[in-house]
Amino acid sequence: MSVSCNAAAVPSADAPSVAAEARAQGISAPLTLLFAASVGVIIINLSAAQPLVGPIGASIGLDPALGGLVAMAPLLGYAAGLFLLIPLADLMENRALAVRMLACAAVASAIAVAAPGMWALMAALFALGAASSVIQVLVPIAAAMAPSEHRGRTIGNVMSGLMVGILLSRPLAALIADSFGWRAFYVANAALLGGLALVLPLWLPRRRPSAGQRYPALIASMWGLLRDEPVLRLRSLTAALMMAAFSLFWTAVAFRLSQAPFGLDQGGIAVFALVGAGGALATPLAGRLGDRGWARSTTIASHVLVVLSFALAASADAVAGLPVLALGLLALAAVGLDVGAVGDQTLGRRAINLLDPAARGRLNGLFVGLFFLGGSLGSAVAGVAWAHGGWPAICLIGAGFALVALIAHLQASRRLAA
Repeated sequence: MSVSCNAAAVPSADAPSVAAEARAQGISAPLTLLFAASVGVIIINLSAAQPLVGPIGASIGLDPALGGLVAMAPLLGYAAGLFLLIPLADLMENRALAVRMLACAAVASAIAVAAPGMWALMAALFALGAASSVIQVLVPIAAAMAPSEHRGRTIGNVMSGLMVGILLSRPLAALIADSFGWRAFYVANAALLGGLALVLPLWLPRRRPSAGQRYPALIASMWGLLRDEPVLRLRSLTAALMMAAFSLFWTAVAFRLSQAPFGLDQGGIAVFALVGAGGALATPLAGRLGDRGWARSTTIASHVLVVLSFALAASADAVAGLPVLALGLLALAAVGLDVGAVGDQTLGRRAINLLDPAARGRLNGLFVGLFFLGGSLGSAVAGVAWAHGGWPAICLIGAGFALVALIAHLQASRRLAA
């Protein structure tokens, strides 16, 4: 898979690097905001296709039974990018790599606009998803620019943009498609990604990795990193379980909201998703608590919060006769779930970005790839659980995911401390 789209390569800088100077001074608030906005825009590509399956199918004559493949294509592409493209961050100059990946993403989105049929569209969306893994190049750059004592706060601030993008992607795509058609979404998306490819090089520092390995050796070394880094294994496991709980809830809650006593249409469900996005505002707080030495206790609190949030969500059925109260309980549960899941992810990113700097690209690729698999598991389980047990089964399984994450963290963190 190549990232050599038509974007100018950026010359490398050896010593002293801009990143080292920025790290000494600390990353500025405007630059942190730029990173957060950038990853928020890019992450939209992963789930925006889900609410567009209907309009896309009607436009290109797609068999409804194959609609899920269109939604799955960018997710599969993203997974491929994490494992095959992100290791390049330990081999190539990072600013040049980020620019090229963004340019490829813009081109792929433009191709999706003109795709005449299903397979051409799927290929474009797969490439779009793969290039969107550039997020895992940008986040480590931001982390490297921050001094170690503020790294958690910086990652938390950037992650808040990413989580807002995840939560807003579905209602935003649905709104644009409803007003202007599904192709309009990809036109706007291509313009935004192209703009980022032009703007980010003006602000990003050059980062020349020192891995000293060839690409095949970098790929082969990923198993060794997973084997030799217990912190990576622990944080990937708990993040995967928490992402499974997150995906389970947000996949199934639309079904619940469309039923009595709520009876919400797509517009109402989109508004509910906007309420849930408020949980992403707590992301910087988790990073700051980690910087102050409270990573373990904050992680435990995040897991407990998700367990309690699913209990709150389950209780909404008990007050179904009071629809406003029941909807309020679901909204509180959504916010609590988002705060807990994002808190665990933020602290996990902080932990792995304090590991081997020479392997930072591969470490981030492994971490995100593994918790992404957890999210896929949650989405897959949601349909089965809803069909066989309804909302109570969703809440029970979601709480179970978080409880297993809590137990795993308690046991493994004791061994790491010993």
